[in-house]
Amino acid sequence: MSAVAGAVWGRAEQQDFRSRVRGTLLGVAVGDALGAPVAPLSIEEIRAEHGTEGLTDLAPAHGRRGAVTATTQLTLFTVDGLIRAQVRRDTGAWHPPTDLHRAYRRWTATQTDWGPDERRKDDGWLAREEWLYARRDPSRACLTGFGDDIMGTVETPKNPEEQGVGAALRSAPFGLLVGWEPGLVAQLAVECAVQTHGHPVAYLTAGAYAVIVHALARGESLDAAVQRALSLLAARPGHQPVTDGLQHALGAVRQGMPTPARVEELAGSPGTAEGPLGAAVYCALVAEDIRHGLCLAVNHGGDSGAVGALTGALLGALHGETALPPGWLAELEGRPTLLELADDFAMEMTQGPALHGPAGSSPGWLARYPRG
Repeated sequence: MSAVAGAVWGRAEQQDFRSRVRGTLLGVAVGDALGAPVAPLSIEEIRAEHGTEGLTDLAPAHGRRGAVTATTQLTLFTVDGLIRAQVRRDTGAWHPPTDLHRAYRRWTATQTDWGPDERRKDDGWLAREEWLYARRDPSRACLTGFGDDIMGTVETPKNPEEQGVGAALRSAPFGLLVGWEPGLVAQLAVECAVQTHGHPVAYLTAGAYAVIVHALARGESLDAAVQRALSLLAARPGHQPVTDGLQHALGAVRQGMPTPARVEELAGSPGTAEGPLGAAVYCALVAEDIRHGLCLAVNHGGDSGAVGALTGALLGALHGETALPPGWLAELEGRPTLLELADDFAMEMTQGPALHGPAGSSPGWLARYPRG
């Protein structure tokens, strides 16, 4: 697996890219936080608790408004792993799935340890963020898949019967590798998804989601992004449920005003990955703005948390950070960490050779993202 060199980055291009990176990561987190309080509820229960319009603002979950779940935690560690892969490439070692697996193992430590272990010098800065040491409804497949040092592969995946959306939920950052070809983005997302979710529906949903984010981050329309994902899926064994879910979402756009019932129908039965992605694509396509799209994404009896997070990433990549509702960002748990990591990722992707390489390396950067 090799990256394809991107174009030379001008200042305007760097600023646009950084805005889309920030938008994607903040979008995941805002959608995750909005959906968390209503994730287990039916639409009737949501309306009984929040009024006839349903949930229209952040509500308490995990003891506070704006709290995020394991979805956001794992997305952050995906970004950390991608930066570490780029830094380690200087050493001649280039196998991103291994670097991502190590990052996800660092996340696993946050689910079991009391707090950061200062003795682990190779952890880098993200694993020392104390607020991440909280268990926020991680899927069983993620905990078991990352529970030991053995890395699942496409040939020998972890949890081969697992069809859930957990792998896709952490996969938006793969789409931010805008210098890569879409097929390589899909392949990396798949190779990292099978570390916890071994069923084709689960890992192909992750690949399709990453490709859609990738096209959006490159400035394409959402419709064109979905078509690109569909064309890449067509060659993959077991793709039909994922393809059907995306095509169903595209068709639903022409069926009148959006309703909770339509989103819930697209989201499908619990425990499958393709439904939440289809529902998220639908919500993003019909959204009047990000607030409207995210409220649509979480007000139904399906997997509100998953659809919210997936929709947030799509709209954030499409419109950039400034389109996100500022009142929600103001209360978002972990926002400083999200912004710091987003800016580090954008800097690594656009100016990596100035940070580390044959001509010399920034010691501060290598302390943040060790090569070990």
